[in-house]
Amino acid sequence: MVLQISSKPCAARHQIRHIRTKLSESAAFRHPHAAGYSNTMASALDPAVPFRTINPADQSMFESYKLMTGLIVPRPVALVSTVDENGVANVAPFSFFSGVGANPPTVLFCPSLRSSRSDRPDDRKDTLRNVEQTGEFVINIVSGSIAAATNATAAEVGPEVDEFLLAGLTAIPSEAVRAPRVAESPAQMECKLLQIVFTGQSNGSGVVVIGEIVRFHFHPELESNFRIDPAKLDAVGRMAGNTWVSTHELFELERPK
Repeated sequence: MVLQISSKPCAARHQIRHIRTKLSESAAFRHPHAAGYSNTMASALDPAVPFRTINPADQSMFESYKLMTGLIVPRPVALVSTVDENGVANVAPFSFFSGVGANPPTVLFCPSLRSSRSDRPDDRKDTLRNVEQTGEFVINIVSGSIAAATNATAAEVGPEVDEFLLAGLTAIPSEAVRAPRVAESPAQMECKLLQIVFTGQSNGSGVVVIGEIVRFHFHPELESNFRIDPAKLDAVGRMAGNTWVSTHELFELERPK
């Protein structure tokens, strides 16, 4: 493969030298945690060992899932609250979650389909079914103080079970959607459904739910000139298995210009 950097090679080389110089001068590049992490990894991984290559088509769905949740880390957690067509509330966590764009402000989260059982109405999780019925949901940001409660809402229970009550969370009214917000969350985003994309139709298939943010709610001490203080937000994320991660240790890298 040929990589064409620029039609003006001299200018391109100058730009590359400039970026490398700025990188080497960056205080963040010499951040003790960043340096320590790099040194640890350098000693842990032998560069002489050839990479292992996996074809997902040759593996089970669960084996691919384990690789994905171990490699795609850390993942932010969306605690998604919804209501069904009868107004019954539901709340559940999803770590396949991200922002999409700012014009309009959009987010996505990804529930997965599951195998059908006699005690389930279909292959949908309650959250997905509710979004399909109402076209609305709320993303509640998960802080360290509600991590355990958020984990409790992941329990496999019937649609008649109130996860708010199960996890000891408080439902409060939203402004623009019918789905409630989680009072204990430091910030919430009310969303209207834009699109649902199914990547498959079998057990474990992903479903991409894309919504437009129509309201932001947050504690006023979190924000200054539309910038959120990460220390006060205290967001947590997911790693593989039962491991979660905090956002306490941070370092900065100045973006090249």
